[in-house]
Amino acid sequence: MHAMGVITEEEGASGGWTRYFNELIDARRATRLHTASRVFWVCAECLPLVLAVYPEGRRDPHVEPPAEKAEKIWQREAAITDLVRGRLQSVGPITARDMAATLGLSLSEINIALIELESEGFVLRGRFTEEASAAEAAEQGDATLEWCERRLLARIHRYTIKTLRAEIEPVSSADFMRFLFEWQGVTRQPKPEGVESLAAVITQLEGYEVPAAAWEGDVLPARLNEYDPHWLDSLCLAGRALWARLTPAKSVTAAPVRTTPIALVTRKNWSLWHALAAAPREEVQLSHGARALFDYFTTHGASFFDDLVSGTKLLRAQAETALGELVSAGLVNADSYSGLRALLIPSDKRRQLVARRRRVALFGLEDAGRWSLIRKGAAKNDAEALEQVAQILLRRYGVVFRKVLEREADWLPPWHALLRVFRRLEAQGKIRGGRFVAGMSGEQYALPDAVASMRAIRRQEGRGDLVSLSAADPLNLTGIVTPGARVPALTNNRVLYRDGVPVAVHSAGQSEFIVALPPEKEWEARQALVRKRMVAGPARAS
Repeated sequence: MHAMGVITEEEGASGGWTRYFNELIDARRATRLHTASRVFWVCAECLPLVLAVYPEGRRDPHVEPPAEKAEKIWQREAAITDLVRGRLQSVGPITARDMAATLGLSLSEINIALIELESEGFVLRGRFTEEASAAEAAEQGDATLEWCERRLLARIHRYTIKTLRAEIEPVSSADFMRFLFEWQGVTRQPKPEGVESLAAVITQLEGYEVPAAAWEGDVLPARLNEYDPHWLDSLCLAGRALWARLTPAKSVTAAPVRTTPIALVTRKNWSLWHALAAAPREEVQLSHGARALFDYFTTHGASFFDDLVSGTKLLRAQAETALGELVSAGLVNADSYSGLRALLIPSDKRRQLVARRRRVALFGLEDAGRWSLIRKGAAKNDAEALEQVAQILLRRYGVVFRKVLEREADWLPPWHALLRVFRRLEAQGKIRGGRFVAGMSGEQYALPDAVASMRAIRRQEGRGDLVSLSAADPLNLTGIVTPGARVPALTNNRVLYRDGVPVAVHSAGQSEFIVALPPEKEWEARQALVRKRMVAGPARAS
């Protein structure tokens, strides 16, 4: 009572304190104060303060305050402020309206006291418990705001984070890989399909560079049902996605297009990725044809392939080779993905592919729309860029820690800079911190949905599912998250997982089993590894 100033009779009774309060009354150390709206329990030491707030109050029994306390004369406004101060030190987050109802005072009197305490730095305002809906907050305005004593809020926050972290039991690396396969849609059933599903995949993987040939050869088909190249062309032509090389070329000559690291990004985040990847680029030694195209782009801007051929006087085959050089050097891209697709496939094979496919994709440079020099994005401030990257990485992996980012681009912000963002997001209650994956050192942070999904995965027993992935896939974390040697991230290399554990790899044209399997299981695993498919079922677990 001394700390809080007053306790309502309802609070005292519900807390089971009536017997102790009666003992204080018998000792003439406390009294009941009857006001027009409430009955309060008050200790003798607080009587001068409380009587200044409730001058009409009637004491039952009549108790006098200690002489040293009675000498102080309280002004009512100061007394209300001190009474509110005492309540805030004990009750935690509370709205001004609830405080007014509890103390039987007007809302304006409580607001004046709270603003005075806020000016002292004693109290903070915000929404600390349940988030009010946008409609509710707009309708009620400040009525949904809560107030809490600064140090008490910090203690509540520390205890909350400690409790949330203690609730999490770390999963094994195998379960984490099973979670990642589900999180990125590799094992999700039924698999999504269509343009919007592809847009969601690009949003999750944006900024991650893989060899150009791997996107439509492995990465996208692994996540979508009956992947159709038209979907990607549609997104690019609509301006919702684009492709480009972000990493500066490491040599003075352009690499083959098939092995060129290419990223798919959303156009709204293009400025972010280009600003992050911007670095002094080594002068690439271009051929005569590539230099002619580069100069033509510089003078004429974005151009169709036919205009490039006629404007530079190059043969069509020469112009095609020159475009491949510029793409490999990270200097140009096209409106549509069909331009890159055409550069990956020799011209004599394009007609055969079109003839074989039930759904004809665009394979011609003429179908790519305009080709142009890669434009620079507007620079963003460091804090904004860091938070965007942190959110994208969380969306990509669900759970982020230092080791899981080892295959990300070198030009991403350093881990220590990302940690500041993750800690702030945890403090805001937007993500969770803790130990999510066993055997991984350092701090780990996760989206709440990812934590729930990992728990569900851990409860599911392994069924012997076989998942075959290209080594160029972002989920090739062999030797990083899972035990064993790393598999070079080349398009033709493959990794086979069984229940999240790597069991076989295909590298340099040779298949090698990491885990010994019975002959019949080995044959099945070899077929799954080479045929790029997933085999599921409890009968397949050895």
